[in-house]
Amino acid sequence: MIQSCLYKLLKQGHFAYELLLTKDYKEAQEALELFRFYEGITPFVLPEMRFVYGDDLSAFREEFLESLSVLRLFYATKSPKILISPISSVLYALPKAEILQSFELEQSATYKMLELQKRLLEYGYECVEVVELEGEVSFRGEIIDIFMPHCESPYRIVFFDDEVESIRAFDIHTQMSNPNEIAKLDIVPALFCLNEKQNKDMQENVAQSDFDGFYKDIASFGFWFLGENAHFLPLSLKTILSPESLQEAQESYSLNAMEQAIDLQILQKLPSLSVEQGYSDIVFVPKNIQSMLQAHTKRQITIITHNDIKLKAFDIDVKSFENVKIKHSIAVVNLITPSELILSLNTFAPKAKHKKPTLKLNEIAQGEYVVHSDYGVGIFQGMRQAQVAGVVRDFIEIAYQGEDKLLLPVENLNMIDRYVADSGQIPILDRLGKGSFAKLKQKVRAKLLEIANGIIELTAKRNLLQGVKIDTSNPQLLHFQSTCGFTLTKDQERSIQEIYADLSSGKVMDRLLSGDVGFGKTEVAMNAMYATILSGFQAMMIVPTTLLSAQHFHSLQTRLAAHNTRIARCDRFLKASEKKKLFEALQNGEIQVVVGTHALLGARFKNLGLIVVDEEHKFGVKQKEKIKELSANTHLLSMSATPIPRTLNMALSQIKSLSSLQIPPMARIPVRTFIKKSNDALLKEIILREIRRGGQVFYIHNNIASIEKRAKELQNLLPQIKIAILHSQVDNAKSEQIMLDFANNAYNVLLCTSIVESGIHLPNANTIIIARADRFGIADLHQLRGRVGRGDKQGFCYFLLEDMQEITPEAKKRLSALEKNSYLGSGENLAYYDLEIRGGGNLLGEAQSGHIKNIGYGLYLRMLEECINYLSGKGNMTQAQCDLKLSLNAYLNPTLIASDTLRLELYRRLSLCKDLSEVSEIESEIFDRFGKLDDVSEAFIELIRIKVLANALNLKQIMHYGQNITFTFMDNTKQSIQAPSKDWDDVCESIMNFLRENLKKQNGVKNGV
Repeated sequence: MIQSCLYKLLKQGHFAYELLLTKDYKEAQEALELFRFYEGITPFVLPEMRFVYGDDLSAFREEFLESLSVLRLFYATKSPKILISPISSVLYALPKAEILQSFELEQSATYKMLELQKRLLEYGYECVEVVELEGEVSFRGEIIDIFMPHCESPYRIVFFDDEVESIRAFDIHTQMSNPNEIAKLDIVPALFCLNEKQNKDMQENVAQSDFDGFYKDIASFGFWFLGENAHFLPLSLKTILSPESLQEAQESYSLNAMEQAIDLQILQKLPSLSVEQGYSDIVFVPKNIQSMLQAHTKRQITIITHNDIKLKAFDIDVKSFENVKIKHSIAVVNLITPSELILSLNTFAPKAKHKKPTLKLNEIAQGEYVVHSDYGVGIFQGMRQAQVAGVVRDFIEIAYQGEDKLLLPVENLNMIDRYVADSGQIPILDRLGKGSFAKLKQKVRAKLLEIANGIIELTAKRNLLQGVKIDTSNPQLLHFQSTCGFTLTKDQERSIQEIYADLSSGKVMDRLLSGDVGFGKTEVAMNAMYATILSGFQAMMIVPTTLLSAQHFHSLQTRLAAHNTRIARCDRFLKASEKKKLFEALQNGEIQVVVGTHALLGARFKNLGLIVVDEEHKFGVKQKEKIKELSANTHLLSMSATPIPRTLNMALSQIKSLSSLQIPPMARIPVRTFIKKSNDALLKEIILREIRRGGQVFYIHNNIASIEKRAKELQNLLPQIKIAILHSQVDNAKSEQIMLDFANNAYNVLLCTSIVESGIHLPNANTIIIARADRFGIADLHQLRGRVGRGDKQGFCYFLLEDMQEITPEAKKRLSALEKNSYLGSGENLAYYDLEIRGGGNLLGEAQSGHIKNIGYGLYLRMLEECINYLSGKGNMTQAQCDLKLSLNAYLNPTLIASDTLRLELYRRLSLCKDLSEVSEIESEIFDRFGKLDDVSEAFIELIRIKVLANALNLKQIMHYGQNITFTFMDNTKQSIQAPSKDWDDVCESIMNFLRENLKKQNGVKNGV
């Protein structure tokens, strides 16, 4: 109703309001569209901010920074303007224009570097090593990287002494700058522009406050201490409320004295702008607009379109109507008045989602377990510089059993992986020099060759089988897709087309569809099922648990029943007599789609065309054999909730059909994350708030010994709530029943260990409490947080700590990163990396846990890739690693790249380079991000180039002393050359020339030259 109300007011020609309060963000967005259409008044929209007094604003960082940017632009605009705001966003005093001022940086102008750095920190920027998020700044010598709020990309400012030499935007994903120079840059505050005294006073007020927070700083709590620098907007601007927001305004504003700002005369007028007066919002615009135009020939019609292509798409012949005019705008306005009809062909643009930073920081921290591909499991002790044989180099120190230590040259960092195994198992350290790890690897490789061979043979056999041919060109399939109620992601569309190609090929399909819970695997599978049904065949879905069976049955009923499909369900809740009737109906062809657990495996079908298996790795051996028998001549689609590692995906795609869903659905709302000190009052508030909105709570208590005691404490605290307990010592049948009851709302709180199933969708549980969060790894925390907020409802995650002061600085840093960002940069990559690795383990479907425990998932999957590539004729069993014994100082200089973390990350990326172009790209990046490379850094880059060519040539060792250079091949034959001088440039050129010549010869032999 808001658009029609505002439109009448605007048409009256005396609109003099600067602030419009709406019920929520959706209503604010509708109002924004009306002002876009009307023009003449510049609209600004504040994001919805539902925090309460004293909240730590780190959890609301994104919306808070956006609101400050919107306010700044609103204050700066002199022409007619209006600020549109959800009521929740103006409940508290907001910053005045004076403390949101910006300043300008200009190319060729001079600035004192130390003063500029100090000013940026006073402006609320957070100093970090790598800029990835809004409000961050990085200082590296004469380079400043800054990411201002509400900017599409960050900027890199390069100084020459005190003069600004260059200003360019750069990409957060690659960290490479755009070549286009910028003459001037307006630097806006990340938070507030306060002077030194104001900053100091605010920091003291924050520190002395009773507010509970992880970091008691200005970014977290400064907003509550703005004092005279803030004002209540409704008191300073002429305000109008939408009719829908009136009641909420009266309730909300009773919290303070703001009701005096509401213009009651305008409020009384607003209800008169209603449907009775002939003004009405059009809720639904029909696809056949032509007929609507014909029905309103007496009204002046305006059609809003972003471009004329949409007119063709809607098949509108404008020339045949005298009363129709076209307005080019991005606005979405649909309303009818006594004399006008306004129709928009545009749709609401989804709120722009932040791109996740994809730059992978190396997350191997000191003290973590790593696996060296030759020496086995050790403990990462950090990076150290050492002088060996007269030359200075950087090494990675790894501790093994006893006092054994390995110094690994940084150019060989590709030989180590983080140690990851199921349920965070602690590995046994290997002993150097015993050769036991080499034997273990041989044993694992033999088993992996069997697995790889089995995959290849099975795929080859299925490729020879004739399968039922499914018609995937039926127009009804497009209609089915259009009725899903949401827009399919690109990954979903691609996966559906890949499956259709298999089903219609005449060969038997065997495809794996992987993707996280809630990414839409079931919707993709239902498209395959519907195609099968339309071709006259039956489809079945087999799942490992009764809960999954219930969830899938509900999804299938919701989507397929509307298309005249007969659906049934088979699990342990089916009586024997009902099961018998179901099996008869399947054999007679009366049932078209059936979903069930292993209870379904004894069924016979009239004409089964497709089997969908969800989470196959969770079935027992006998059940897997039965599934194999059933699918021998039938199309098979397997679904997995854990993603397949990208590299393994490439190796497997040569022999197996794979589709993956990596794009989350658009409706997904980021989970709001808080770090709090645990106390009874807080727990009560968290749990009751979720129950009040009709939801449920996960409470993670990762200690089986004390879980019963914790349950009693919670019950005493909240006697009215129902609590279920779940952990690994509860037997399978009971666990399944508990999860089923929880899904059916029989319990308010599920008190459990971190066992919570990752493959189960519980859309009603949207608050998770994680006790003693500092004892979890970042990947585990990220995964646990992912249990909530899976639908279109706001999810809340609480990391609870016993004592804020006693946790390690590393844990503090990681928890803080998780709190600030639901999308996180390196942390999410790490969580995804762990998830991927586990997905690869699940894919194997073998009892391989012993081998995986010994060598870790990372090395295990790398070896599997090698085996698959070897058996497919695409590569060697092992990748050669040349030992470089070169007498030169070569390392990335700490004076160039001060951060150990960043140097370690660059070392790792350089060690993984497979060709010279990759090395050159990273060299350009270092120059761009850190400045001109010095001699030792350039020497290290040359060392990597030599390593890349030496590995391609399958060399065992390169040794250099003075002018003499010796190359040792894998068969231990040697070849020596002499450089023109002892100078490193001459030595390097001689080595590179030798390698290039030999590679030419090798490639010539391969190509039959």
